[in-house]
Amino acid sequence: MLTTKKKKIVRIHSRSDRPENVLQKESEIFEKCGEIQEELPEYLRGFFRYLRSDVLPMTQLAYLRDILAFFRYLTEETDLTKAKTPRDITLEELRKVRAADVNRYLDYCRRYQVESNSVITVYENGNKTLARKKSSLSVLFRQLYREELLEKNITDGFNPIRVQKPGEREIKALRDEEVRDMLEAVTTGAGLTEHEKAYWEKTRKRDKAILVLFLTYGLRLSELQQLNLSSFNLRRGEFKIYRKRGKESVMPMNQSVTKVLREYIETERPSSEKLDEESRDALFLSMQGRRMTARQIRELVKKYTSIVMHTSRKAGYSPHKLRATAATSLIERGNSIFDVAALLDHEQVTTTQLYAKPRQNAKEDLVRDMEWETEREEQNEEGDNNK
Repeated sequence: MLTTKKKKIVRIHSRSDRPENVLQKESEIFEKCGEIQEELPEYLRGFFRYLRSDVLPMTQLAYLRDILAFFRYLTEETDLTKAKTPRDITLEELRKVRAADVNRYLDYCRRYQVESNSVITVYENGNKTLARKKSSLSVLFRQLYREELLEKNITDGFNPIRVQKPGEREIKALRDEEVRDMLEAVTTGAGLTEHEKAYWEKTRKRDKAILVLFLTYGLRLSELQQLNLSSFNLRRGEFKIYRKRGKESVMPMNQSVTKVLREYIETERPSSEKLDEESRDALFLSMQGRRMTARQIRELVKKYTSIVMHTSRKAGYSPHKLRATAATSLIERGNSIFDVAALLDHEQVTTTQLYAKPRQNAKEDLVRDMEWETEREEQNEEGDNNK
């Protein structure tokens, strides 16, 4: 007889002032990390402790997923181990893994296929993903070497993977006129299909508030998704967000932000009394009266950006591109890069500098100000007139 394990309800009891939904999200990430750790060998416990003490939750999860994929590769695609599952790989077998084996794995990850229920799925990974997988394995093997579980540090033998530097990539962002057109579209429904308009009638003020917050502050998707009613103090004209590494940041509100939020909260958002306990404090709600998911917010942004870009909904910009839009717009308005870095929570100002692209017609303006010959002739004429 098959039995299913009932998932336990996790309740957060915190003595800090961090919102429960933020702590709940972290708890879910740690739970996923714990599930992956159970699939990996016992001798990696010290490595797990290292991750918990020194690495952000989402990065922990990414590392563990990459490491589990590598261990599965060892059991399914190589003769380096006799184990049938990743958890059964012995330390003695892992000690036999060489840099060349890791390099072969990374090359395997470029394009591989998985067959399930008579369906073959082909996976392809670019250099950026391969570099992340390499980084995860480098962290693992270096830490095991530090713990003296491995006799050699094999990471120096990992093949380099060429990834475009941030400065080599074109910054994708909306122009100011496209931003204005997008806000016009969310206000009037222009560019939406008839099917989309049926939903827009019920959510247009919510949608506009989301877009204005992204465009004004360059918020990360997770930062906006976690906003609560209690995050805002409209009387003082400010709100609180929770950054990476648990940092708190208080943001001032301008007139546009205050206006769109008041309109949404007072005339469109359901009253909290009508919502379940888990959703009562959530700022942005779905049609079902629950906190919007990251995916729902992402699709909303793609929809409105695709309208002004005249492209398909799938090809619309992500929320991160609105973060880039906020950065480029602020810099083009003459604001200090250091001030913009503080607003966007960039740890390095060099990250902010990537958005300082040359102004349109900048070359013409610069050249126009360097009229050496004309200036020489004018000075000569002045000298002749003074004789």
